[in-house]
Amino acid sequence: MSEKTDNQLKLEGDINISEQRKKWQKENINSETQKILDKDSKYFLKQSLSTPCLNVLKSANGAWIEDMQGRRYLDFHGNNVHQVGFGNKDVIDAVKKQLDELPFCTRRYTNKIVTDFAEKIASLTPGNLNKMLFAPGGAEANSIAIKLARIATGKHKTISMWDSFHGATLDTISISGEAVFRKGIGPLSSGTEHVPPPDIHRRFMDIGKPEEWEILWAKYIEYILEKEGDIAAVISEPVRSTPYVPSKEYWQIVRKACDKYGALLIFDEVPHALGRTGKWFTCQNFDVTPDILVIGKGLGGGVFPIAATIADEKLDVAGHIALGHFTHEKSTLGAAAGLATINYIEKNNIIEHAKTLGEYALKKSTEMMDRHPLIGAVRGIGLFIGIELVKDRKTRELATEEAEEVMYRALSKGVSFKLTMGNILTLTPALVITKDEMDFALKAIEEAITEVEKK
Repeated sequence: MSEKTDNQLKLEGDINISEQRKKWQKENINSETQKILDKDSKYFLKQSLSTPCLNVLKSANGAWIEDMQGRRYLDFHGNNVHQVGFGNKDVIDAVKKQLDELPFCTRRYTNKIVTDFAEKIASLTPGNLNKMLFAPGGAEANSIAIKLARIATGKHKTISMWDSFHGATLDTISISGEAVFRKGIGPLSSGTEHVPPPDIHRRFMDIGKPEEWEILWAKYIEYILEKEGDIAAVISEPVRSTPYVPSKEYWQIVRKACDKYGALLIFDEVPHALGRTGKWFTCQNFDVTPDILVIGKGLGGGVFPIAATIADEKLDVAGHIALGHFTHEKSTLGAAAGLATINYIEKNNIIEHAKTLGEYALKKSTEMMDRHPLIGAVRGIGLFIGIELVKDRKTRELATEEAEEVMYRALSKGVSFKLTMGNILTLTPALVITKDEMDFALKAIEEAITEVEKK
């Protein structure tokens, strides 16, 4: 595998077949844990990013996970399902109660808990985003969004971003832009146009000032909408999960262009809705309301898998076909978990906490950059922070090997996080994390960076 190909495969996360992974396991995994890892490897299909597995978990509670050997890790990864923390009692109690009352709702019927859940979501969403369908996961919810856009516009093409991720089904990897999901899978869905993401830290052409760069690509989207003429939707994460935070102007240009040329704007907020960015929904940070909003992951409180496709009322136009038709479309357990999750966030003022603690963590991380040349950039919004490692700040060459070593050194110090783009330490803790826990994590990460710099 060439270095270029290897880096492409690391865009979504740290790959699970590296030499550094083997080294960490050799130093940290005992025979009892290894037996379970061997059994996992025996029965599960191998795939990048997840199997073979790194370790074996015994428990997860609050902002922490614990492995079989009794070691605890503050989890800044969590697959982004842990807004209200792992093992949240309110969520678990709600699911247990629902199990006794109505564990499943068969098709053609509805139920009280799912209608209450939908009503609650509609009370929080901006604009006229009041009509929805539930799905088992974010990929399926994005699939619904794409189909609805086709029906509503009479067009089939999409514009999405390179380096984006919208799910691992065939239609969602077609609109996504990462090699680890797309490589060798084709042919993919037709009509899926891609544009560069508005990432001022990864400018592949020396054109304009950084703040002008993202506006160039916003206007490029408008150009494609005009020239193609048959684009059904622009679909994107409003904040890319590297993370990169565009300007308000970027999304406002795209919103106006979609309106002008009859395309829908779909925001995929599956990883970071429900307070992570200091707002209920990420799009609220940009004063832009999409036509369709997709949420998931943490919607089930880290207990039950559920996602939602939430559409503007005017898009309720597909009553003659099946958009989702999933077996668990009106899931009572998912609704119970989701309603309890939202109520917990409200009751405990979690969104304000995420905003305040996120500002603190971003400031501390930026100060860390002043002390460490290995850090090339720090960015984030709320409790959604990225620390980019580079070999040289002028050339911005990716420090992929160094980033992986930092990750494993931090893991040994009790902090778990993922890498994105090969060189970005992506920090997404549970929103219930305390200031003391944040200080513990940032200290461990800085110690790991210091150790790698001294090598």
